[in-house]
Amino acid sequence: MLDLRAAAPDDAATPVNLPDSPTELRAAAGQLARDLPPGRSAVAVDGLAGERLTAFAEGLALGAYRYSQSTSPDPGPTRVDLCGASDEDAIERGRQAAAATMWARDLANTPASVKTPAWLARQAARQLGAHGVAVIEHDAAWLTEQGFGGVLAVGAGSASPPRLIEASWQPRGARPGPHLVLVGKGITFDTGGVNRKTGDGMRTMHTDMSGGAAVLAALQLVAERRVPMRVTALVPAAENALSGSSFRPSDVIRHVGGRTSEIGNTDAEGRLVLADALAYAAARLRPTAIVDIATLTGAMKVGLGLRTGGLFATSDPLADALLAAGDSSGEPLWRLPMPVEYESALTSNVADANNAPGNPGAITAALFLRHFVGDVPWAHLDIAGPARAPSDDGMFTRGATGFGARLLYRWVESQA
Repeated sequence: MLDLRAAAPDDAATPVNLPDSPTELRAAAGQLARDLPPGRSAVAVDGLAGERLTAFAEGLALGAYRYSQSTSPDPGPTRVDLCGASDEDAIERGRQAAAATMWARDLANTPASVKTPAWLARQAARQLGAHGVAVIEHDAAWLTEQGFGGVLAVGAGSASPPRLIEASWQPRGARPGPHLVLVGKGITFDTGGVNRKTGDGMRTMHTDMSGGAAVLAALQLVAERRVPMRVTALVPAAENALSGSSFRPSDVIRHVGGRTSEIGNTDAEGRLVLADALAYAAARLRPTAIVDIATLTGAMKVGLGLRTGGLFATSDPLADALLAAGDSSGEPLWRLPMPVEYESALTSNVADANNAPGNPGAITAALFLRHFVGDVPWAHLDIAGPARAPSDDGMFTRGATGFGARLLYRWVESQA
């Protein structure tokens, strides 16, 4: 983690272009971090304070991030003195936001040879437990007892059994009030199952749990900043592997709560694990609102590209709050509709719905998920595009981006 410190003005410090908007500041700082020499540097940021200084600190730290298991990694800058800045709290907010985002990047970038569902649960317990968050690792036996048919089916082909990670933040002394639930897709590797992906299509599939990483990182920020609100993060984690025990097209699975899905395509697995977690949240956790986030559909990547996440919501106020959080965090969303006219695409002759209803793929996926939340206000974020970066650009570095962690934190903070 880049060491950022406020410092007195210094004429020898590197002058920096300081755009007006926080989003542009993050991008400029990210590029600057890659141009700085290894070791200690000083940059001139005279008068920068508040939200703009926070954004600049975030961008510097995130731009300096590298994930590598090389024996000779790029050393990069280790400390930057922000000359002319005196707002220590703004710098600390940026440092915390960047640190949480980098943890999300680390989780997503970790190879699947290491990152089993159980490993992911252990990382959550270790990292979040240090911040006062209660983490429960629900194993396959518990999932069976509770009827998590989607998670169990997706994980059936793997030698690494699935898990449900349940992480809860409840500040001491807090009065009863809203309870927000964040649900993140936790597919630790996705071969596509029986409907196998191509080799190129699998290349980045160790990052298919980026949504799960985002909700865990957001909860870290919630706990670090002591947000006075109850928040729970759920990560249904499974490896969609190919073996003799894999689930198949034409299988019918039963989710939490009893709703059934006919399997049309085993590569449409993310919605199956999300469905269980959403139904569990709606029925057991008494949430005020639920937001899920997932690298869900290639259609969203085609529709919105690599910088913007898709937003679907059953509540206009919830959608507006998430759009505002995306704008302030520099992680933009675009709201899309869920027309009832496409409901017929979900039709199955043997189950309540089929899991591969076809085009428009991102919309029909959202319609599939909507049936599992009941009357609870709900939003679905499809981050198939911005969760991964093919090259360094602004505050984003090649690989997993951590997209959604800061956005979800800002949304939670706005509700408190």
